[in-house]
Amino acid sequence: MRYGPALREAVASPRTTPLIGIYDMYSASIAAQHYNGFFVSGFGFAASHYGLPDIGFIAWPDMVAFAERLRLAFPGHHMLVDIDDGYVDPEVACHVVQRLERAGASGVILEDQKRPRRCGHADGKLVLPLEEYLEKLELVLSSRRDMLVVARTDATEESEIVRRAAALAETDADVVLVDGVRSVDWIRKIRKVVGDKPLLFNQIAGGKSPRLSLTELSELGVDVAIYSTPCLFAAHGAIDGALVDLKMADGRLPDTRETGAIGVRGSTELLEKNISRHHEVPETGGMRENSEVLDVPEAREVRRPVSV
Repeated sequence: MRYGPALREAVASPRTTPLIGIYDMYSASIAAQHYNGFFVSGFGFAASHYGLPDIGFIAWPDMVAFAERLRLAFPGHHMLVDIDDGYVDPEVACHVVQRLERAGASGVILEDQKRPRRCGHADGKLVLPLEEYLEKLELVLSSRRDMLVVARTDATEESEIVRRAAALAETDADVVLVDGVRSVDWIRKIRKVVGDKPLLFNQIAGGKSPRLSLTELSELGVDVAIYSTPCLFAAHGAIDGALVDLKMADGRLPDTRETGAIGVRGSTELLEKNISRHHEVPETGGMRENSEVLDVPEAREVRRPVSV
C-alpha cells in the first residue's frame, strides 16, 4: 500500500480529516476502533517512552522503532509522525524520513524550531532563521519517495507568522502547519496566506488554540486536524481515578461483571486484533510491496544543493 498517496487523498477530501494522537501500542489499539488515522505525537511519545516533557529528549531510533511496530499492527491506518526539528541535523532528518517511509509511515511533520525546542503550545519557543529551515525542508523533500510532508512553523510574532506561512506555502511541502494559532481570525488569515496549499490545525487540550469541531474547521478551510493528546490525557485521568478507587476499597478490585469495566478478556480480545498474521494484505499492496518500491538509489541518495 502506498501510504503517502493514501493520506494525501484523505487530506484532499472536502471535510477536515482527523488524525488522533496516540502514545503507545495500547492507546493506538483503542483509537483504531474509532478512527482510521493516527498522529504519532512527540508530546505523547516523550511522556510515555521516557516519562519526560516534550522539550527535545526523543532519540530518532526510538521513534522509528515505534512507527515500525505501529505499522505492523495497523496496516490500513494513516500514520503521520512528528519528527520535531528533524533531530537537529539536516542529514539526520533525511535519514529518519527515509527510515520512516520504509517502515510505512504516511507522512512526517518537520518544524522550524531551534534547540532547546518545546511543545508547540508552550511559551518560549525559538525558531531557526527561515533560510536555514527552508534548506533543511528542501533536503527532506528531496529524500522522500511519495511520503506526505507537513512544513510547520512555530513563529509567534504576527508578522513573522505571515512571512513564514507564505514561504512554506511556496515550497513543495504537501501541507502547512502554523502551530499554536490563538484565534479563529488567525486561522482565516493563515488560510488566505497559504492560498491553495492544504492547511493543518493542531488541537491539544489546555493549549493556546481555540477548541473547534471538525464541522467548524471544515468551514474555515482546514484540511486536516491533529489531536495530539486525547488518549494520553484520558489515560492520566482514568489511571489516577482507578487507583484512588482501589485505595478507597482497601485494595479490593472491582467486579468487572457488575461494573462492565475492562478486564482480562476484554483487553486480550483487543490486543489479539493486532497480531500481524491475522491481517489481510490490502488490495493495493502491503508492507513488502511498499518496502520494495522504496528500495531504489534515488530514494537512498540525498545531496545538498550547491551554494552559489
